Amino acid sequence: MHWNVFWTEKDIIGDMALWAIGDFHLSLGIGKTMDKFGDLWKNHPEKIRKAFKKRVKPTDTVVITGDHSWGRNTAECMPDFEFIASLPGRKIMIRGNHDLFWDAKRTDRLNKGILGDRFFFLQNNFASYKDYALVGTKGYCFEGRDTLEHFIKIRDREIERLRVSFEMAKEAGYEKFIMFTHYPPTSIGENSSLFTKMAEEYGAEQVVYSHCHGIEHFYDSFQGNVNGIEYRLVSSDYLKFKPAKILD
Repeated sequence: MHWNVFWTEKDIIGDMALWAIGDFHLSLGIGKTMDKFGDLWKNHPEKIRKAFKKRVKPTDTVVITGDHSWGRNTAECMPDFEFIASLPGRKIMIRGNHDLFWDAKRTDRLNKGILGDRFFFLQNNFASYKDYALVGTKGYCFEGRDTLEHFIKIRDREIERLRVSFEMAKEAGYEKFIMFTHYPPTSIGENSSLFTKMAEEYGAEQVVYSHCHGIEHFYDSFQGNVNGIEYRLVSSDYLKFKPAKILD
């Protein structure tokens, strides 16, 4: 399965653009707030709404790189989904580590279910934007919270899912790629990883990720040009809730 992010001529209003942002951490259905994480997070849904309305056109596409909701299931997440759906632009969703509503076996059901007409859930598939294939998965990095054995197991599983996305897009004829993950592409202190090597193998032009919060973590992984690939952090607090333009 893939999603074609093109519009018919009658739908196009001006130029299209591709944006990215992650880590909304919404809780409109369960009343959990992010206030304890600092003043920046106070009333952050309204900050997101204002930033989207100022920057994103209805014909634009936004990749939201995980941690969409604190809800534990689709029902608890529904007010958050409604909020995201109300924002301008078409939405492509990456799975985050806090997205408990979304397990690996549910991607097709999410895309074919009641949410599928408003979002495209990106995992073991790809989306297209102009002549680019948008590929992605949750990713994984070592943060010292699990055993090395467990880390390797999850990392290798995510690498395989990412390869599936690249190969599907390649078989469909795409030669230009933007790679999205939730986790950063490297663990702290790494100069390369299986994720960065895969980006280089397939010639990804950009690697876009989130998950890193607070000024002490904004530079845990690559930012800027590394081996010809542009690495971009799009965590909400890093962007001050303003989506980052990835492509015109």
